[in-house]
Amino acid sequence: SRPGCVPATPRPRELFADPEFPADDSSLFSDGTSPLVRFRGAVMWMRPQEICQSPVLIPDDPEESHAKQGLLGDCWFLCACAILLKNKHLMDKVFPLGQPLWGEHGYEGSFHFRFWQFGKWVDVQVDDRLPCIGTQLCFSRCYSPSAFWVALLEKAYAKLNGSYEHLWAGQVAEALVDLTGGLAERWSLRKSGNEEERHGEVEKGRRRFNIKHLQAVKGLCAVSGSVHSTPGGASELGQYHAMSLTEWVDVRPKEEEEVCLLRVRNPWGRRSWRGSWRENGERWKQLDPACALDLLGRTQEGEFWMEETEFLEEFDEVTVGYPISSQGYVQSICTGRELPHSHQVGGCWIKGHSSGGCRNSSSFTSNPKFWLQMSEPGEVLVSLLQHRSWRNTAHSQGPGSSYRPLGNSTEHDFQYQAIGLHIWKVKKESSDLARTLNRPPTVSTHCHAYEREVVVQAQLSAGFYLVIPSTYFQGVEASFLLRVFSSAPLTLRSAMSVPFYSAMKTPPPPALASQDGEWETHCSQGSWVLGASAGGSRNFASHRMNPHVPLTVSLRCSEPNVKISLCQHCPPKAFLPIGFHVYKVPEGLAEPQITQDQEPQASCVPHCYAQEVSLQCYLSPGAYVIVPSTYHPDCKADFTVTVARKVLRKVVKSQETLGHIVQEVSVCTFTFG
Repeated sequence: SRPGCVPATPRPRELFADPEFPADDSSLFSDGTSPLVRFRGAVMWMRPQEICQSPVLIPDDPEESHAKQGLLGDCWFLCACAILLKNKHLMDKVFPLGQPLWGEHGYEGSFHFRFWQFGKWVDVQVDDRLPCIGTQLCFSRCYSPSAFWVALLEKAYAKLNGSYEHLWAGQVAEALVDLTGGLAERWSLRKSGNEEERHGEVEKGRRRFNIKHLQAVKGLCAVSGSVHSTPGGASELGQYHAMSLTEWVDVRPKEEEEVCLLRVRNPWGRRSWRGSWRENGERWKQLDPACALDLLGRTQEGEFWMEETEFLEEFDEVTVGYPISSQGYVQSICTGRELPHSHQVGGCWIKGHSSGGCRNSSSFTSNPKFWLQMSEPGEVLVSLLQHRSWRNTAHSQGPGSSYRPLGNSTEHDFQYQAIGLHIWKVKKESSDLARTLNRPPTVSTHCHAYEREVVVQAQLSAGFYLVIPSTYFQGVEASFLLRVFSSAPLTLRSAMSVPFYSAMKTPPPPALASQDGEWETHCSQGSWVLGASAGGSRNFASHRMNPHVPLTVSLRCSEPNVKISLCQHCPPKAFLPIGFHVYKVPEGLAEPQITQDQEPQASCVPHCYAQEVSLQCYLSPGAYVIVPSTYHPDCKADFTVTVARKVLRKVVKSQETLGHIVQEVSVCTFTFG
């Protein structure tokens, strides 16, 4: 310092305070209708170094790392979190490595987490101010009071969902998918009284749950049981509560046949079970003393053993999360086999265009269609994941549509449609659609279900398959993601570009009036990438670099038979001038291209600074490509092209069934841990 000057005291670095998810009631509550509202005004926000002297993220003792539920009814989320402790690869994916912790150089009071959302991993940043009552965390925590990975992950998930209150109820399966990017399945252990059970058809396309069927992935998958009600003597398990299965073993009591014992962990941290295999229960005396001592010694706080038959009687539902291998591949829960080949494609059901309903309806064929090609035989998992649509902005609903309350909200509830999935084996991509759909599908969901995601598993031979996702009711609207995981190489793409009549050895249909056709809609997502596919308008020689969206027109009519819209995905302040051209191309080409001087058959120009531009026109039967573009080249953006084309329809004869409405999993508990 200069002579006569007092050295300036360095100002302490200010820690990050998240403006998007502040430390106040707006982050805790959505509409204040859950039991959580009773703690309004009693919550303080503290950083881990203010709660304990030496905070850590994950303790060295694995048992101290497990989650313990606090005042928030998110047992479903905590059961899903258990899979992260089984898989370091997943833990590093959700909580990226290299983030400075407390006391380390570079610590700034913030942490980044990643969650899988509708086809991609998204980053969520939060500060480490955690809700407390007094000096204790009031929501979820680790068994170790100095470990904070559970509390921080819960906060990031609350931010992703809008508030802590939005975590009050939910499904274990959904949280598992959000944390792994993989799959999860649910099995009901109760008769629901739905249509397929009344007709004795519950076994069609549906595997019954059997813990022995998970032997190939024992110790790798996440298994949980949920209680929806409290019949008989099961009240100690809690109503609308979820628990994790941590282990299962076969034992042989004296003079009895072998039985399967399940070790169950209660997120409350209490054993909550007074069955015959409780600690000091009579059944332990029927085992070899060494075996009984070993099994009882494995239980930690909140854990207990119960027989498989007791589990099936007391729990209403089982959820199984598919394991993720160290290479990041989904593993089959049926065979344990890695499924390294995967593909996903998005789509949507739009009222009046592509929302054809189930096979009971003659409009079923208007649903979006996809080609799945297997290059060799293999095990395949096909998943249909619907994007939740909010009730206050929802379009038309069928009479059976259901919304799922989070915190008993009435303002911001969202709905899930009853969805199903059907797959047919076909000889080639071109096929007689009516003849194909009148055959029983090769594999399908056992019924349409009010689930966020439905999954089918099958051993498929090499060849082509037609995949049709549908809602049960005609005219409902939602977007979806179709995912395929396979042990063999595969391709998955829209069937929109292939005319189904081509296999019938007859010419295209003659001119028709508009009422003789129906609209079929498909969405294609894409990007303008700098230096690769951002070619700009026709004023530039690079125009041909733009993405090409294939389109086949099959129906002649006297009115417009094609509707095309282009939507860019960016905030209004960042809108680019967008437009598109439609070019005719030779039929039968896998990747048709346009020539330098080729004139378009139709155009949506001039380019406009709008989120969406559209065009309705008539195109003669044939093959086309749609070329979306920005006005200037080298402009980066994501977009969706939605195409509705008029097609012929035939009635499909079928008897589809509707599953029961999905149950919520939550619990009201106000005991301090």
